[in-house]
Amino acid sequence: MKRYLAAIVLLLSVPVFVQAQKSFTDYVNPFLGTATLWDSTDIGYRPTHRTWGAEAFPGSSLPNAMVQLTPVTKFRSGSGYQYEDTVIYGFAHTSKGHWNLCHIPLLPVTGTVSADDYCSRYSHTNESAHPGYYQVYLERYGINAELTSTLRCAYHKYTFKAGESKKLLANLSKANEGVRDWHLEKEGENVFTGYQQIGEKMYFYAVTNHPIQSIDLLQKEGKAVASVVNFKDESKPLEIQIGFSFVSIQNAKENLEKEMLGKSFAQVRKEANQTWETILSKIKVTGGTERQKGLFYSTLYRSFLWPALRSDCNGEFTDQSGKVVNKGFNYYTEPSLWDDYRNKLVLMGMLSPDVTNDVIQSLIDKGEKTGVMPTFFHGDHASPFITGSYLRGLRKYDVKSAYNLMLRNATLENKSRPHVLEYIEKGYVPEQDLENPKLQTVANAAVTKTLEYAYDDYAVALLARELGDTDNYNMLMKRTSNYKNVFDPSTGFMRGKLANGEWIKKFDPTYVYYEYMYREANAWQSSFFAPHDPKGLVALYPSKGAFEKKMDEFFSTPFKGQEADNMSVFIGQYCQGNQPDHNAPYMYYFVDKQEKCQLYLDSIMNNYYDMGTDKLAYPGMDDAGEMSSWFVFNAIGLYTFSPADPEYIISVPLFDKVEFNMGKNSTFTILKKNTGKKITSVSYDGKKVDGYFITHEALKKGKTLVITTR
Repeated sequence: MKRYLAAIVLLLSVPVFVQAQKSFTDYVNPFLGTATLWDSTDIGYRPTHRTWGAEAFPGSSLPNAMVQLTPVTKFRSGSGYQYEDTVIYGFAHTSKGHWNLCHIPLLPVTGTVSADDYCSRYSHTNESAHPGYYQVYLERYGINAELTSTLRCAYHKYTFKAGESKKLLANLSKANEGVRDWHLEKEGENVFTGYQQIGEKMYFYAVTNHPIQSIDLLQKEGKAVASVVNFKDESKPLEIQIGFSFVSIQNAKENLEKEMLGKSFAQVRKEANQTWETILSKIKVTGGTERQKGLFYSTLYRSFLWPALRSDCNGEFTDQSGKVVNKGFNYYTEPSLWDDYRNKLVLMGMLSPDVTNDVIQSLIDKGEKTGVMPTFFHGDHASPFITGSYLRGLRKYDVKSAYNLMLRNATLENKSRPHVLEYIEKGYVPEQDLENPKLQTVANAAVTKTLEYAYDDYAVALLARELGDTDNYNMLMKRTSNYKNVFDPSTGFMRGKLANGEWIKKFDPTYVYYEYMYREANAWQSSFFAPHDPKGLVALYPSKGAFEKKMDEFFSTPFKGQEADNMSVFIGQYCQGNQPDHNAPYMYYFVDKQEKCQLYLDSIMNNYYDMGTDKLAYPGMDDAGEMSSWFVFNAIGLYTFSPADPEYIISVPLFDKVEFNMGKNSTFTILKKNTGKKITSVSYDGKKVDGYFITHEALKKGKTLVITTR
């Protein structure tokens, strides 16, 4: 007996090493998407200048926050950060990933600096990032910089070398946009305040843990361009807590007091990480490789950085007319609707319904000031966003006001739908007859407008039907077939048409235009867009076989190597690096060739989301999360083929099991059986699913979707 006891004691004394379970945030790499593609084999043409990367930022932010605290390696360059750059100019507090924002860049410095000479070299070997945290060592000054943030506040922690002077350079004459005005002043022994106005006026209220000794101005050509805040020497790291507001300095102060003041850096960082852990944990994946999980949670993370909060803790915000108001909801920037209506805004509605409701209220509030529902860049895609959200059950806004604005966009000439009256009269948007159109030609982008307006009409029609407006429903539904009016059966392409009904004569389906006939696309990339009527699109061809052949040619006809900003990474003519043809692969479903679609989905997911030398490049610009959300949806085996419709097309997931929590005790599960590309059967809650679509209402019941393949 003693021997057994001794053996047990010995066994218990041996240390057991159990690998800790990785958190969801541990899978996230905030540097993913910050690198640029340089290899012509990857890009699809030989670049003469830097191509667009995802234009993503690696800094600290919370989901849909006001503050994006991130390094600036180059002003006027997308997010402000390019992985291949070697110097840092400051840490800015707003970033979208387009050529704007980068408010209030701050940089800790020592010694003497000038307005032209202050940036610091850095190395990726001494740089790190994690959701809600960023760190880098500034080699010029010997300063270790650490950053974290809350919704409306930033926390800077700078560790200087012993004996070095502690200074902060605020280069408020710089941003990614032209700066109209700026100001910074000392307000107390440990407080400085100010603002910077670019497109928006952003106020700040900063509290430091070191007393402020003085504030100097840096001059350039006799004009003050930056401020240098000098601090009294203390041995501990310099910490600066900053509240922000787009209303006032007083509101910035209140935001700081409510969200951050009194908390340690470690506490704020921990809370930021937990916020991200909560939202990322709403989708749990099992199976797949560590690389696939890393890509999945990194793209899921990047799907929730925009739109950005603009209202304060007290509810106040500056509205479209410039008035300070409080309307009882959180006010957000406009989504990048041309890009992210396709998928990201649906994902946001599934995982952050409260934010999505407030984003819609914000759009309505803007529309009521201007008389039209806002859009972004091209098309009228607030319509599928709002209709799709409403049909999925998100209804905490004035839907009648939204509908009236959407209907106005669809029926009266307005800036959101240029040429809409010609579209109504002729059934298509006519194009100009230009002698020598070039890549950069600015014209009507008439084919793209016709296709998109037809789909937007469909979205407004669905809401009209839901609200009982039968007359307008019937009127709009007749217009949804207008996409057929720009289909040229002699070529099998959507083609530009003149006002007199004749086709544009100079026609090359491989030639890319930015705004002539097509928007950032060519005829190949624009000819498969009718998500509301895919069977009708197929029927434009002589047979399903003819359509399948056209799709095969789409993916096999080589891209001719035309250098075009916004466009990169091709499979034949298909462009994953830009949005216009992102739903095209699914058209194979409608000629009974689902497995061909899956071939391309898998190829894209397996090869195109960690590209380049450093494995940190996307195929193209993330466009506020659209490129990321494309990966998220396809990785779990669902896609928003028609985002206005409350349903999803089913594909083969990357993972064996997906648990998707939509809140309110609604968690549905997706199980993959076997490893093939051809779906042989689909069942939900033990019952066979006919076809390849499943409704949002069904998923809300929280049952199990089984996808069997061979």
